Amino acid sequence: MVVRGTLRKNVRILLLGDRGVGKTSLILSLVSEEFPEDVPYRAEEITIPPDVTPELVPTHIVDYSAQDQTEDQLLDEVRRAHVICLVYSVASERTLMNITSHWLPMLREAVPHSRCPIILVGNKVDLTEESTVSLAQEIMEQYPEIESFVECSAKTLKNISEMFYYAQKAVLHPTAPIYLADRLDLTDECKRALARIFMICDLDNDGLLNDYELSAFQKRCFDMPLRPEAMEDVKEVLRRNISYGVSPNNCITLQGFLYLHCLFIQRGRSHTTWTVLRKFGYNDQLILAKDFLCPPLKVPSGSSIELSHKGQQFFSKLFLRFDKDRDGALNPVELHQLFATCKKPAWGNEMKNLVPTNEKEWITKAGFLCFWVYTTSTDVQTTFEYLAFLGYPINECENQLSAIQVTREKKLDILKKQSTRNVYHCHVIGMHGVGKSVITRRILGHTVERIEEDLRDKLQRCVNITHVYGQEKFLIMKEIEVRNVSEPLTPSDAKCDVACLVYDCTNPKSFEYVARIYLKYFEDGRIPVLFVGSKGDLTEVKQDYLLQPSAFCDAHRLASPHKFSAYSDTYRDVYQKLATMAAFPRFHAAWILFYRHASHLTELSLLSGDSLLMKAGIGLAIVAALGIVVSKLLKNDR
Repeated sequence: MVVRGTLRKNVRILLLGDRGVGKTSLILSLVSEEFPEDVPYRAEEITIPPDVTPELVPTHIVDYSAQDQTEDQLLDEVRRAHVICLVYSVASERTLMNITSHWLPMLREAVPHSRCPIILVGNKVDLTEESTVSLAQEIMEQYPEIESFVECSAKTLKNISEMFYYAQKAVLHPTAPIYLADRLDLTDECKRALARIFMICDLDNDGLLNDYELSAFQKRCFDMPLRPEAMEDVKEVLRRNISYGVSPNNCITLQGFLYLHCLFIQRGRSHTTWTVLRKFGYNDQLILAKDFLCPPLKVPSGSSIELSHKGQQFFSKLFLRFDKDRDGALNPVELHQLFATCKKPAWGNEMKNLVPTNEKEWITKAGFLCFWVYTTSTDVQTTFEYLAFLGYPINECENQLSAIQVTREKKLDILKKQSTRNVYHCHVIGMHGVGKSVITRRILGHTVERIEEDLRDKLQRCVNITHVYGQEKFLIMKEIEVRNVSEPLTPSDAKCDVACLVYDCTNPKSFEYVARIYLKYFEDGRIPVLFVGSKGDLTEVKQDYLLQPSAFCDAHRLASPHKFSAYSDTYRDVYQKLATMAAFPRFHAAWILFYRHASHLTELSLLSGDSLLMKAGIGLAIVAALGIVVSKLLKNDR
């Protein structure tokens, strides 16, 4: 995998100029490395393979002939060109004057909004000892689209390869987007991009680049650390040329960092600045490229997406880096600094009801990790973008895909006895008023009073860390909207890792709703189900249904209803139970399958007498049925 989406995949060079200035001769001399004696009106388009070009990019060279082409054909070639070489003869003042009187105005009119770079080429220096350098410089000051100037000779081959190198360089490392020649300064867009890069590389957030940070920056961009003596040479250049380029404690400031890049460009090393910009994802328009922000990802049906261990490490270290006061939470100032390299903060005020926060409603380390776990699971493209914005190490061998993992298909989790996932989605389902919102939000440790103040008929969605046999798991609780009786759930409502079906212990009409939900959507046993009786600290009333909750669960071989009280110290038990059921769906499915195989045997016991022999026979039959189930499961495992 090569992250070079910001670099052009080819270069198209068009040669323009008056008749007789040597355009065709320049092309043929470059290709054959000798001056052609017989020169046609126009050379056919030539493609130079990437392995013989400095930038390893295929280069197309296109000739133009007024005698052989129409004006419409000329305009079409101009619009297709990536760079234009305007050629005149140094031995003909008329051809030089036509550059400003005809060619440059024509190009501006043909592509008025284009930033297509231009190389000014003075050919036939073998015919005169006079130079046109001063005149060319005047033209370049008047026309900033001219990237560079070269005098050459097609006959003696002088500066021929240099001319085409400058043309290729003008496309791959254009000066116009990053430098203002008339002001001798970087463009505002370039300054913003470099300032963002500076902040990403400032690992201790002190507004300076120390020797370690500078060496890490050098290694990331140019694949080698900066030697100590070279580092001191850079600082000495800054001390001589700019105030505040180096801090009193011998670190490079942002002003010094920007000045260095200005100096690179002035010395003809724009490729150095472009290498830095492209390593951090910028394209020719100095915006983060789409392929840099969002690498392609395919997720098989039945699989899910989670943060990998490397992704969790990145966000954990990022939190610690910006938690400067070490209070375990990000205050507004710290949060602003963290998202300074992004287009906008990743969340707003709604965060306080989604993930764990402290008493001041500032996000904690656990909450920070929970947010990115949740975002990755529900909107991985946003996670990809923010990983890039925040400086995740993206290079030729690695991108954001290493920060996430695609889980195996869910049906394999059932066959393999347990889930390999670390993130579980729990849908909280029940009729209005049974306490779904409280159960959903209580996972964050919020008080009932706070939850009731915040509700305002909003469906709740929360995520927190819970433990399953000592392992950290992330449980996402999602309250499902109550819909019409005929179709109470949508397919997405019923798609989860574990279902929490809630009824109110004090409302006799509340259980029937979730019982019917179970029978319609979850009876097949593919998704673990836990019935939860809310307000478990109050006196339980009889439910107006065919079976009472405990009897219903027994009849369907489900775990007994969990009595939940938001005021109890043990309220967290329900989340651990839900996570455990999601982590081990195999056992849930196995018992469902077993009881179905054995159910007809139970019916026989009801019809028969109570003889000891019959009971023993039934017991043996049940064991046999269980053996059949286990043997099937073991066979599937193999």
